Amino acid sequence: MEFIDYYKVLELDKSASTADIKKAYRKLARKYHPDLNPNDKSAQARFQQINEANEVLSDPEKRKKYDQYGKDWQHADQFEQAKQQQGQQRGQQRGGGGFGGGQQYSGNFDDDTFSEFFEQMFGGGARTRGAGRRPQYKGQDFNAELQLNLRDVYTSQKQTLTINGKNIRLTIPAGVENGQTIRIKGHGGPGIQGGPKGDLLITFKILNNTDFKREKENLYKTVEVDFYTAILGGEITVDTFKGKVKLQVKPETQPGTQIKLKGKGFPKYKKEGQFGDLYITYQIKMPTNLGEKEKELFRELQKLRS
Repeated sequence: MEFIDYYKVLELDKSASTADIKKAYRKLARKYHPDLNPNDKSAQARFQQINEANEVLSDPEKRKKYDQYGKDWQHADQFEQAKQQQGQQRGQQRGGGGFGGGQQYSGNFDDDTFSEFFEQMFGGGARTRGAGRRPQYKGQDFNAELQLNLRDVYTSQKQTLTINGKNIRLTIPAGVENGQTIRIKGHGGPGIQGGPKGDLLITFKILNNTDFKREKENLYKTVEVDFYTAILGGEITVDTFKGKVKLQVKPETQPGTQIKLKGKGFPKYKKEGQFGDLYITYQIKMPTNLGEKEKELFRELQKLRS
């Protein structure tokens, strides 16, 4: 796997704090986001690297391993285990359970020697008695963020993503939620020693630029009802996600009254043809700029009510 210096990707040095990493990621992610750089493959590739770098450096445990092991940080545990095994076998001759050629490893290892060390411990250079197949390790998972509008995920759709120069066509099911992550197998980094490829994890960021509030498959909306319709009852027209519907407002409807429109909500994730409900809350609009005649009529009503 080609080494990527995550610090250089985020334009930081190794002494960067967690806050520095977060700030740099936000700045660069905005700059190279695919929505702002359409049809720019180099910007898309840079955006993926920025996400990958943030994934590692923002996690203290991953960052510690990366700082110590470089590009082989994902196999840090295997390195440590191998070093312990090698220490126990130090001094043994070839054929006595040690390494072929009497090779011994001790002392400190820098980043450039870790890969060679790992190869000789577990790869073609390892000739331990009774050794079987080379250990295989899954490749690194890649992470990406896909930004969509709420209306985009009301229906299933197909999109083509460019990951590391490769086009990946995927179907986004209707009803996907903000923050939800889906896994696409085999589209991550190459495996180690012939192991399987890693996966691509796509996290969705759903922007809601509508008048509806969404909670899973249910939608919520506040609708104004004029004072006279609320008192006397009548018909109003309201917008749903799929179009307009007519509603009958009951006489003497109170502010905050909520009604449910069954099946007028959002699609249920991966449940074809099933929808949540739409909840409408009435907000009574009081009359303003009353004329003298109107005020007089209200005074008469006030006297009647008292």
